[in-house]
Amino acid sequence: MKYGEYIWQSPHWPNWHYDLTALAETLSAVSRAQGLLLGRLADVGMALRDEASLAALTDDVVQTSAIEGETLNVASVRSSVARRLGVDIGALAPVDRHVDGIVDMVLDATGNATSPLTSERLFGWHAALFPTGYSGMSRIRTGQWRDDATGPMQVISGSIGREKIHFEAPPAKQLDAEMARFLAWLNTPTPTEPTLIRAGLGHLWFVTLHPFDDGNGRIARAIGDLLLTRADGSPQRFYSLSAQIQRERRAYYDILEQTQKGGMEVTLWLKWFLAELLKAVEQAHTTLDQVLAKAKFWQWAATIPMNERQIKVLNRLLDGFERKLTTRKWASLAKCSQDTALRDITELLQHNVLQKATAGGRSTHYEVRHFGGEAEVCTSQKT
Repeated sequence: MKYGEYIWQSPHWPNWHYDLTALAETLSAVSRAQGLLLGRLADVGMALRDEASLAALTDDVVQTSAIEGETLNVASVRSSVARRLGVDIGALAPVDRHVDGIVDMVLDATGNATSPLTSERLFGWHAALFPTGYSGMSRIRTGQWRDDATGPMQVISGSIGREKIHFEAPPAKQLDAEMARFLAWLNTPTPTEPTLIRAGLGHLWFVTLHPFDDGNGRIARAIGDLLLTRADGSPQRFYSLSAQIQRERRAYYDILEQTQKGGMEVTLWLKWFLAELLKAVEQAHTTLDQVLAKAKFWQWAATIPMNERQIKVLNRLLDGFERKLTTRKWASLAKCSQDTALRDITELLQHNVLQKATAGGRSTHYEVRHFGGEAEVCTSQKT
């Protein structure tokens, strides 16, 4: 490996360089979008703010794992977040130790954002991500920095014999000093960089050090959330940068690799990071619309008799977690027979709560129909 191939080998590491003038327009756009969102949230009341935060945090936890190729059960994540926020969502899914660990990390990052980030706290996050001490079938060092016992930490793709090395992290023997320097920067009481810039730099810096055997991407995004929470000045999260990164996953890995193989000039990385942050905040307006539509729906449907199964499935639909609703899907969600599912659906059709979807297909499917002559909540597609 040639000297200077990776960013951490630069003689100027870690003195970041960026063109603030080139970033000014996007920084201003993000700040405006955050202000508009917080303005809307100030008008909706505590209960709906809690519901919007629950939706954003659930999305954040699900998608930060999806970026790493891991699929979490949405109901388990939502239940875990609701338990910790004290939000009543009715029946809770069974406890999942792995899900709870990821939720604990995300909520500690955002709920305790003003507390110093220490190596001990990072070790706690890492242990929470891997409660069994295993990543898949592999035993890993949890709650401590990697030791490179099996070779240098590398990001690799491709089949055996045709591997491509995208990145190699600093040697393990440097981690104590490197992490001490990183944490000192992150905990600086009077930083010189704009707060949103710090979120992008913190994410990049940590994922470049790659200090753990596994889980570095998830922890890097949690650090980004911690710094964004400091920037917002509110422990409640109403948007998910992880969800936006998942939507642009290929571009994320491309810009990361490009930046980590460059010099200390990181303007392009910060421009990409801020653009994705802007999209995430704008997407939060859609989530808030969904929360308000759900509240309006239940206000409209308050006098319609429903059993627990019907309420449970309708909430799943209104939360946007399901695609096409069929009798089979209803039976699966409600844990009942298809005959019972058909009776439930028929009753809701009679009360004009559901309607048959107009889109064709091999199976008849249903959607929540308009109510009160005002809005329409379409849940035949996941949002």
